[in-house]
Amino acid sequence: MGFFDKLKKGLGKTKSSFGEKINNVFSTFRKVDEELLEELEEVLIMSDIGMETSVNVINKLRDKIKKEKIQDEEEVKKALKSIMKEILEVENPSLKLETKPSVILVVGVNGVGKTTSIGKIANRLIKDGKKVVVAAADTFRAAAVEQLEIWANRAGATIIKKEEGADPASVVFEAIKKTKELGADVLICDTAGRLHNKKPLMDELAKINKVIDKELSEASKEVLLVLDAETGQNAILQVKAFKETTDITGIVLTKLDGTAKGGVVIGIVSENKIPVKFIGVGEQMEDMEVFNPDEFLDAII
Repeated sequence: MGFFDKLKKGLGKTKSSFGEKINNVFSTFRKVDEELLEELEEVLIMSDIGMETSVNVINKLRDKIKKEKIQDEEEVKKALKSIMKEILEVENPSLKLETKPSVILVVGVNGVGKTTSIGKIANRLIKDGKKVVVAAADTFRAAAVEQLEIWANRAGATIIKKEEGADPASVVFEAIKKTKELGADVLICDTAGRLHNKKPLMDELAKINKVIDKELSEASKEVLLVLDAETGQNAILQVKAFKETTDITGIVLTKLDGTAKGGVVIGIVSENKIPVKFIGVGEQMEDMEVFNPDEFLDAII
């Protein structure tokens, strides 16, 4: 199965919800008028894009229709896609790993798919010829280290771990030492599923950052926030909460294959100006794709 076919299959539920609702609006209307725009706005809001972003998109679409004197439904659809594409192209989605070693810090609440995402990203990097070390610094959750070890081994990465309840920053310190010893290209650090109201967990994240900044001060650093697409609007709230404590450089959106709420991608990027770097469209090791706005929109509309 080619990349685009896999993406279309993975986004099938979103397409049948979001894409079909949009097509239904166009099949009902025979002319491009305010009523059509109101119906489209309602579809966007109902598709987890969010109120603020939906209103913004329709305002831009209204201006575009007037400016370009659009009267054809297909042209309206094209204009809608181009506005969404503009929102999603906030930044180049590729990882910025300019130094050797580079660091990827992975954050997110429990249950969003952090462990599997780390395994899949490590797998991609190793297939690109990079040597990868994984730090199992989520030492608070039972079985988190064991799960990560399984995924790291499957990908072919070196894992650094300690016993459950160990100091997370000390795990990262050991992993940095190992990364230097091996001459590895990338260090990926897992972190606890920290909820924004659990202050001690946020303090741990600050400690981990401090260790990285001290021991690898010149290294490129990505901070990836993993979100579960199935949570819809709640995912947007999680971004806002994490932004208060850490400098997020990219989003990893998981479980897109199991949800009709894929439209949330547009709301997340629009409201936070943070690029989506990867999307998860399945459970296999290879089912994580670099986010491409064009292909994403073609797959759902």
